[in-house]
Amino acid sequence: MKSTIRVRMSMHDAHYGGNLVDGARILQLFGDVATELLIRNDGDEGLFRAYDNIEFLAPVYAGDYIEVCGEIVQTGNTSRKMIFEAKKVITLRPDINDSAADFLDEPIIVCRASGTCVVPKDKKRK
Repeated sequence: MKSTIRVRMSMHDAHYGGNLVDGARILQLFGDVATELLIRNDGDEGLFRAYDNIEFLAPVYAGDYIEVCGEIVQTGNTSRKMIFEAKKVITLRPDINDSAADFLDEPIIVCRASGTCVVPKDKKRK
């Protein structure tokens, strides 16, 4: 089972100089995708137990459009092993003018992660 969301990073998401977005914002989006996957799979939001691996691969800036995909790759009794990938699909081009942007022919992978979520037995509905 897979889920995908696309979000534009706002100035509110920028945390560092040069309008750089905090990596924690990407992890928040991974959590949103995980929640959708658990609802679709189990009928409950479940709990994110732990990340096994997180790789920040490219910077994200306010104005960038980020597409986040997640997939359940292994199902245990109450655990759900998931993988995530975040890609930059649109980026601003302030070097051209203040409203220029490019749709990227080749999205840029900005983050990958894997982790485990849990849905307690008494909460599962499916």
